[in-house]
Amino acid sequence: MSTAPVYSVTQVNQYIKGLLDGDSALSGLFVRGEISNYKAYPSGHHYFSLKDGEGAIRCVMFRREAMSLRFRPENGKKVVAFGRVTVFPRDGQYQLYCSALSPDGMGDLHAAFEQLKEKLYQEGLFDQAHKKKIPRFPERIALITSSAGAAVRDMIRILGARWPMAEVLVLPVRVQGAEAPGELCAAIAWANRHQAADLIITGRGGGSMEDLWAFNDENVARAIYASRIPVISAVGHEPDVTISDFVADLRAATPSNAAELAVPDQNEQYAALDQLSRRLGRAVSRRLDGARFLLERARRCRTLQDPMSYVDDRRVLLDYQREKLAHGLRGTLGRERERFARRAATLDAISPLKVLGRGYAIPRNEDGHVVRSIREAHPGDKLELRMADGSIDCKVL
Repeated sequence: MSTAPVYSVTQVNQYIKGLLDGDSALSGLFVRGEISNYKAYPSGHHYFSLKDGEGAIRCVMFRREAMSLRFRPENGKKVVAFGRVTVFPRDGQYQLYCSALSPDGMGDLHAAFEQLKEKLYQEGLFDQAHKKKIPRFPERIALITSSAGAAVRDMIRILGARWPMAEVLVLPVRVQGAEAPGELCAAIAWANRHQAADLIITGRGGGSMEDLWAFNDENVARAIYASRIPVISAVGHEPDVTISDFVADLRAATPSNAAELAVPDQNEQYAALDQLSRRLGRAVSRRLDGARFLLERARRCRTLQDPMSYVDDRRVLLDYQREKLAHGLRGTLGRERERFARRAATLDAISPLKVLGRGYAIPRNEDGHVVRSIREAHPGDKLELRMADGSIDCKVL
């Protein structure tokens, strides 16, 4: 009887690993499922499971592949993972080594866009309260875009035609590729640090979502939000919408539209000035006509023709007022004299001296009090009799 070989655990795991690695069907396959037990380690590796109604498979995505993710994996999110199935010999568990991961039913760029949009919205970066006012007549405009694209030429042409008084400064940057977000952020920061402009226009011409992705970068969005200089976002064509459009102080449908929104049309301003000039001329004419009328009326005025006539009129009026006042005073004095005479006559008629003049006398005792009754006098009292022309001392007997 032959003895069966005995294998170590490692040998068995390595054997199974070899079988799985040699199966072309397992070396590159797509797996649809729902994420669970998701965890991202500080090392940058992502570990999770994909499950459906009846089973689950362990998955790992190493940092190198995870760096290319355009969205944030979350528990419960349905995804499609691409990778290879193999065994990790140390624990004998087979798992899916993911090299790509995208949301089920939508592209990863769109998912990343929606996630960042929701995040920045919750932080308040889109609030109208934070929007800065676009200057009406900017003196300097900074164009942060590619110097080689048609967009910058269109903007320079339109700005020059509409408002040639503005100075245009081009800050050339890449608007596509991995280096584009960093250059956009640096250009915005430089313009603010040196106060290089009154207004910033940043954007590019049209393209696919991948081409426009630099303007969906979180760092670019935060740089626009932090800019002290007002920013107009002009990315792609009218249907294209990027995160920069939501954060910017003003969104333009196209770069050409951004140039139109940035400055007024000089022809319209000239027309407005011309209209104001005509209105001012009419207003001045009306004022002059009114002044001429007043001047003509003043010229015909007798006082201005003969200034002494005014003085003569006032002299006549003064004489009239003087005579009127004197007449009034004479009348008043006459009436007061009559009233005085009447009151004097009345006082004279009731005066005690009048009574004394008719032979009457007023007796007073030694205390000077008037004796009004015989009961107030006694024999031997000394009295003073007041007469009309003097007094007599007497004694009661």
